[in-house]
This record gives sequence, structure tokens and C-alpha cells, in this order.
Amino acid sequence: MPLDLELPLTHLPETLHSTALSGLARIEAALSTADMVAEATGRPIPSTRLNALSIDDRRDLAQVLVASDYVADVLARMPDLLPDLLEAGRLEQTLSTDEIRQWCQQALSDIDSEEQLHKALRQFRRAFMVRLIWRDALHRQSVWQTSREISDLADVTVEAALSWLEQANAAAWGQAFYADGEPMRLVVLGMGKLGARELNLSSDIDLIFAFAAHGETQGGRRSFEHQEYFSRLGRKLIAALSHVGGDDFVFRVDMRLRPYGESGALVLSFPAMAEYYQDQGREWERYAMIKARVMAGDRSAGERLLAELAPFVYRKYLDFSAIESLRAMKALINREVRRKGLDDNIKLGRGGIREVEFITQVFQLIRGGRDTELQTRAIAEVLPVIAGLGLMPASACDELKHAYSFLRQLEHALQGLADKQTQTLPDDEASQARIAYRCGFADWSELMSALDKQRVIVRRHFDAVIAAPDEESDVESSGDWHHFWQDDLSQAEAEQWLSEAGYPDAPTVLRRLKALRDGRPVQSMQRVGRERLDTLMPLVLEAVAQAPQPDVTLERILWLIEAVLRRTAYLLLLTENPGALQQLVRMCAASEWLAEQLARMPILLDELLTPETLYTPADRDRLADELRQHLGRVPEDDVEAQMEALRYFRHANALRVAASDIVAQRHLMKVSDFLTYIAEVVLDAVFHMAWQHLVSRYGQPMHAPDEPCDPGFLIVGYGKLGGIELGYGSDLDLVFLHDANPQLETQGGQRSLDGATFYTRLGQRIIHLLSTVTPSGQLYDVDMRLRPSGTSGLLVSTLKAFHDYQEQEAWTWEHQALVRARVIAGDPALAQRFEAVRAEILGQPRALAPLREEVIKMRQKMRDHLGSTAADQAAGSFHIKQDAGGIVDIEFLVQYAVLAWSHQEPALLTYTDNMRILDTLAETSLRPEHEVRALQAAYLDYRRATHEAALSKRGNLVEASAYDAHRQTVMALWQAWLDTSA
Repeated sequence: MPLDLELPLTHLPETLHSTALSGLARIEAALSTADMVAEATGRPIPSTRLNALSIDDRRDLAQVLVASDYVADVLARMPDLLPDLLEAGRLEQTLSTDEIRQWCQQALSDIDSEEQLHKALRQFRRAFMVRLIWRDALHRQSVWQTSREISDLADVTVEAALSWLEQANAAAWGQAFYADGEPMRLVVLGMGKLGARELNLSSDIDLIFAFAAHGETQGGRRSFEHQEYFSRLGRKLIAALSHVGGDDFVFRVDMRLRPYGESGALVLSFPAMAEYYQDQGREWERYAMIKARVMAGDRSAGERLLAELAPFVYRKYLDFSAIESLRAMKALINREVRRKGLDDNIKLGRGGIREVEFITQVFQLIRGGRDTELQTRAIAEVLPVIAGLGLMPASACDELKHAYSFLRQLEHALQGLADKQTQTLPDDEASQARIAYRCGFADWSELMSALDKQRVIVRRHFDAVIAAPDEESDVESSGDWHHFWQDDLSQAEAEQWLSEAGYPDAPTVLRRLKALRDGRPVQSMQRVGRERLDTLMPLVLEAVAQAPQPDVTLERILWLIEAVLRRTAYLLLLTENPGALQQLVRMCAASEWLAEQLARMPILLDELLTPETLYTPADRDRLADELRQHLGRVPEDDVEAQMEALRYFRHANALRVAASDIVAQRHLMKVSDFLTYIAEVVLDAVFHMAWQHLVSRYGQPMHAPDEPCDPGFLIVGYGKLGGIELGYGSDLDLVFLHDANPQLETQGGQRSLDGATFYTRLGQRIIHLLSTVTPSGQLYDVDMRLRPSGTSGLLVSTLKAFHDYQEQEAWTWEHQALVRARVIAGDPALAQRFEAVRAEILGQPRALAPLREEVIKMRQKMRDHLGSTAADQAAGSFHIKQDAGGIVDIEFLVQYAVLAWSHQEPALLTYTDNMRILDTLAETSLRPEHEVRALQAAYLDYRRATHEAALSKRGNLVEASAYDAHRQTVMALWQAWLDTSA
């Protein structure tokens, strides 16, 4: 029965009717031929089932034939395919990977030879592509779903072919095995769009083959070295996929991304792969490896390989060299576009697919080592991450995602027309009309208008991210600094130039610069690094000349530059980001401490890129959330990486606080608040890390036989931490308490410990995480001497033992220390009990005369040992902390007040910080308000001076005359409050 050509075509533009009818005619001719052959041979004529299509299916068929000559060709070759697809329901639904795999297995059943394998794979691919183009042309699935299913097709066919070839050749070649007898398989890495599961309708597939370890095959008629075995298997796999039969193939296979390219071995071992990328890997190969994915073969081994290669792709530091590399690649592409006239290529041309890929991948290469959520392959997934990290505005990422979807949809339309790998816009009107209709536009001009709009958007964002920074407006000035740095001037001319530019000590500066330029570290730099230094230094010299103390500022910046000569991506960061260079100059001019921090941890330069956060420290909740995100990017079992993440978090946030202190003139108390918040958040995280580690090994300690501790542990902060008064270099005074039964064994772990030993190890682990020196330095210096019995006491005490010690054995100075004690992290219920113990101990009535005597005795002892020397005093210096009338006098007065009067005014026990305790003294009329305010004014000025001293590395000796009025006030109040004759 002939196919009815009078299908309803009213839903199609009249100009496309002939295209649809032409495709239908080809199918009709094929059906007629098939029917005649069947009739002549006496076989049934199943092809007539096509005549039973519903009216809707016929309309759909006409629309698909307008979109794809390839579908017409396949249906002409396989006349029963469309009825089979309809009957199986495969045109109506998306398919999961498992469903595609099952379909492929059905297609490859009863295969007896490689020739049959090749043929079956091609037939399966034809059927799958008809289904896919059908759904895509009728807009029944998104561009992302289409790309995913093509990628699944590649995964499934490669795995199916590899498995068949392994089994078919096992008798002759044997199998590869690990040393422990486990079978070893080929690892197939999918690269590019395949790795990202973003294949287009007619993609090549880029593959890399690898195997885990050398050895010899076993069990075959002949034994082969693993290298030879896997090479043979790889060649057969490529043939199964790319062998042309009947004018088509499964996939074109491109192996040029493998190490050494076309000249390299087809397959390499894991050690050889690692050695290649470590020693010879190039920038473009980092770019390629971003999307690498294990898509077939030995998947677990492949994941180990990718984990081993990850440091090559994702650097731990900010790697702005990626921008240079991608610019160079884009320049090559642009030259090729111009040479070959590829302006109409939507992939390589201006504002095309490749530019969207470059935008996303530059962020991945620069920051992916630290912001590990960027280590995702698909563009649709990484763009929201870029927005979430604040690297681009969310609106920009949305625009790019929409543009990418538009471009990929158009790419599918171009390739689906004839199953050809093309991204070039057609120049004939017939094809243009078909493509426009396929993409949902009235005509070609409307499609081109929409395309031009998307290309403009892509290019705008591309320029903002990757384009080279604008040249300096003052070209002559920049050029002069360049000549100066290149030593093109005589010494006299150079010194004169520096002096006129604003450098007071020109000869010293010139000697310092010559020492850098002519020194061995610079002379031994590789060409690229030296070029980056030569580009940056003129910019630095010009920027520093505008600083208040150019000589001092330049010296501090040179510390950083010398620290990163072997990590020149940081030099590029400052060149690429003029704003970051300005922030660096500003902060080094203001603070020696900041300059040292940056030189020790250049990774902190990242913070200079975002002034809006640099000068706005986070509150406690935001800090906790930020640290959760930092640690969430690190594997739970990688303790070293966790420690580095903690240190980066602490130092980066301390840098923000210092920047806001120096530049934004933030209030002193706020500075201490922020520094204290950082320590609190870090201690909470460290406690939970240590707790999880101990519990996973030993189980939980017990309150009682059936009552586990959860966690029954406290970190108590003393001193500046307890008093919410941390400075930039403050250590942490800590005391650890627990509430377990010391004799009961832990339960639920691999082995058990008694409760006392468990908590001792917990305390040791916390101290280890805090104080161990890593490449990023120390998290905090920890002082445990305030625990019961000091250094001779237990590292961790029970709350009861702590109470008994404080009540029966503690010295007066230990009760003074308890005034500033508060819980930082741990068990909330136990924290309440600690507060009750603190209030009980501090609130006891005390005889004032002995109390005053003890306080004065301890204070005098501290002055004698820690205060200024006679020589210091003769020179007019004042130790702002330890001398009479200094900070510690005020702290002792506050502590004395709490111990003396809190039994009658419990409100004195509410706070642990000096300022609010002083407020309470005034509010309760225990001391006259004018005395309290005078102490607070002195205390704030003193502490401000200590903060400034820490930032400038000056120490605690200050000019005595500047603080004489405060000293006299404090000493007078010392006598009034602690008058032993009263």
C-alpha cells in the first residue's frame, strides 16, 4: 500500500511544503521497493504499518523532515524504524542512561564478529539519532537534555564496544590483572563536550586511553605486556566506533588530546600520565582537562587517575596565568577565523560558543583549586556557581546561560539538517528558511537579529573577563617607568627620576631595586616569569610614588614580590587588576604587619580583588557560614587540606578586619569584636573536627552506663578571648572541661578508651589543629597555663574537679582570671553549669583587706618582671601594658571590683569584657560615674595604641608624654580603689 503523500501541511510555512513532500517521497520510494522485495520473496510486508500513522504523527513527521534530511535518509534506509519507535513509546519520553543502555544491549544481542558489532552499533546509532532529532525538532526537550542524551549515547556505545571486544579477544590475548589478582580494564576518559555531557548532534568524541599499572596478560594463547594489550584493545575500539559503513559511523574519534598528541603512544600507564602532566603539561592541556570524565572502562581506577591529575588542572593558589593562556588561544582562533573567513561560524566567531566556554573556564582555572565547587564540567552548572561566589553578577551569568542555550540550539539545528559537524551558517535561502523555522523564527532575518543580540551579549561579557586591561592613559609616564626599571638610565638620571617622582631616599631605593633586578632569583627566572615581572614593576613604582612614605611602602611591597618570584601568577594578578595593586599599596603603606602577612601568604592577594568585602568584615553568622563553605569543599578525610582551609579563613578575615581598621577607621571595639568572632568560629569548627575524628575511632564517652555524652565537653576562653578583646597577634588562653564518667569506657568505636583518656586526646587534637605550623603558618598560638594547677595539672578536667579546685586551691590571681572566662564552644547544657560555677566562685563574699593585698602583690610582681627598664624610662618611654597607670592596672581594678562587690551586685557577673563591667559599676553606683568613664577613656586609648603598634610592629613601648594624663588618672584611681589604709 503506497504511503499517503497528502499529509496535512497547513502547520508549515508554504515555502517549506516542497521540502516536506520531497522527504516523504524518498520514504515512499524506499517503502515501495521494500514492499516489492517482500512480495517477491513471500515475506510479510510490515512496512505498510507506516500508513497507519495518526494524523498527529503525520504532522510531526512532516515537521521533522523539514528540519532534517538525515532523518529522511535513515527512514528511507530503515522503513520499519519509525513505526517501531512509535510502538515502543521512545518518541514520547526522555530516556535515562539505564534505558539507553538496555536499548543498546538489545541491539547488540547475538553478535558473533567484529563486522557484526560495527554494523549493529551503526544501526543503533541511526535509530537513536532519529529519535533524538525528532524530539529536538519538535521542541519536546531542552537543548541540555538533547546534549545529555547524545553524551549518554557515546558512553553506552563505547562501554558496550569495549566490553564486547574484551570478551571476544580474551581467548587469544588473555586479560590484564592487578598484582592482587583483580581484573584490570582500560580507562577511557571523555574530554571536551563529551566529558561535560554536552555533545552536539554531530560531535566528534575526544578520548584519552590509560591503564593503571604495567604487567602481563594472563589466560590467553599468548601473553602481552599491558601496554601492548591495551593498545591493541584501544585500536579495535576506535575502529568499532569510527569505521565507515553505509556512509555513516557511530562516532568520529579524536585522540589528539592524549599526552604527546599524535606522536605519543595510544595508551599510557597512570605513572606515565602523571609524569607527563607534571613535567610537560601545557596550559591548553589544563584547559582541556577541566572537562575530563571517566566515561567507560575501569571507572574506579579512572577516578583515582583524575584525582592524581587534579593538582595539574586546579592550582591551590589563584592562577591568573590562565587568562594569558586563554587570551593566546583566543587570538589564534581569531586569526584562523579571519584567515578562513569564519565570521559566520557560531562556535569560533565573535560572541560564539567558544567565548562562553572561555569565560567559564577562566574562573575554573584561576580559582578552581580553592573554590572546589568550580570543579564541575558542564557550563550550565558552573555559571550559577560563578554567580554564587560573586565572581560575576547573577544577571550576567543568566545572560550567558541563555545565550549559550540559544547558540547550542542553533548548532543542533545546523547539524541535524544533514548529520554534519558544522557550526557555519548556511548561505542558501532554502537552508536558511528551514533553520529559521526549526529554531522557532518567522524567517532568517528574525533569527539573525536574535543571534546578533546574543553575540553582542557574549562578547561584552567576554571582554569584561578575558580581554587585556586597557593601556595606561599616560603612555609617556608608563614608558618612562619602564625604561627606569630596565636600567636604561644612568645612575644620576635614575636617582634624579626617583627624587622627582617623590622617593625621599633615592640612592637607597635605587640600590634596593638593582639588588632585586640583578639578584640570582630574578636572573634565574624563566622567560614568561621575567616578562611578568618587567610588566608589573613599572606599575608598582608609579603607584608607590603616590603613597605617603614611598621608600617604606616600596620595601614592604618588595617583600611580597620576592616571595612570589617562583609563583608568577601573583605578579600577573596585580598586573591584570589595577584596583588590587592600588589596594596593596594602600595597605602596605599603612601597616608593616599586613605587608608581612601578604608576603607570608600571597594567596591572600585574592582578598584585594573585592574591596566591597575587604573593608566590610563579616559578622559571626556570616563567618560561620563562610567557614562551613570553605570546609565543605575539602574531603573530610584530608586533614592537611582542612588545616590549610582553616588557616586561609583565619588570615583572610584578619586581613579584612585590619583593612577596615586602617582604611575605614573602624571603631576599636568593633575591631576586637571581629577578631574575636573569627577565633570563636574557628574554635567551634576545630572542636567539631576533633570530636568527629575521636568518635569515629573510639566511639562516644559516657555520662552513665546508658547515657552517652553529646558532647559533654567545653572550650572555655580566658584573657583577651574571654574578654572579647582579641588583637591581631593575640594568642588564645584556653581551658578544657568535660562531664563524662572518667572510668567508663567509650562505646561504638573500633576500640574503646576510658572517658578521661578520650577527653585528653580530644584536647590534644584540638591543640594540634590550632598550633601546628603548616605552609600557611599557624592557626593560633595556644596557652593552657590557666587550667587548674597550671602546666602541672591535667590537660582536661571534669567540671566538678574545676569547681573543687577553684573553691579550695585556686589563688586570688586565678579568680581574677576567671572574671574574663566564658564558654566559646561545646555542650550548651554543660555551658550553663559552668556559668553557675563561675558565678558561685566569683560571687563569694571576700574580706577586702586580704583581697587588696593579694591584688597589689601580684600587680607589683608583674610590673617588676614585665614593665619598662630604667633605661626605657630615662628615654621617656612608657610600657603601655605593664607600667604603672597602664592597661593591666585597669584590668586589675576591674577584676578587683568583681571579686570585691559581685556578692552584693550579681550584675557584675553578667559580662566578661572590661568595658561593660565598668558600665555596670557606674549603673549600680558602686563607683562614681566620672571615675568609670575616665578609666574607659584611658583603656580605649591604650588599646587603640596597642592595635596600631601591632600593625606597625612597634612593640608596647610608647612615648610617655603622650599618655601622661591617662596615667595620672589611672594611678590616682588605683590608690583610691585599693587604698590599704581604708
